[in-house]
Amino acid sequence: MTDTVHRTDAATTPLRALWSALGRAGRGIRWYMTTLMGDTAYATYVAHHHRHHPDEEPLTERQFWRQRMDDQDRNPGARCC
Repeated sequence: MTDTVHRTDAATTPLRALWSALGRAGRGIRWYMTTLMGDTAYATYVAHHHRHHPDEEPLTERQFWRQRMDDQDRNPGARCC
């Protein structure tokens, strides 16, 4: 019976490794896309603000996005439009 267990574990180990690698790749792609699209921009701003300016109140999310859009309009940089 021990031989059967070892053979089953040996057969599933590469499959588990593959699923693990696919999961890591999927999480990496999700992180990249949400960061690229700016989905985490406000949360990143708030975390930075609390670390570097703990005595000041951060912008509201609405104020943050309005300021960000205004900055992009003034300095288009590498935007396509």
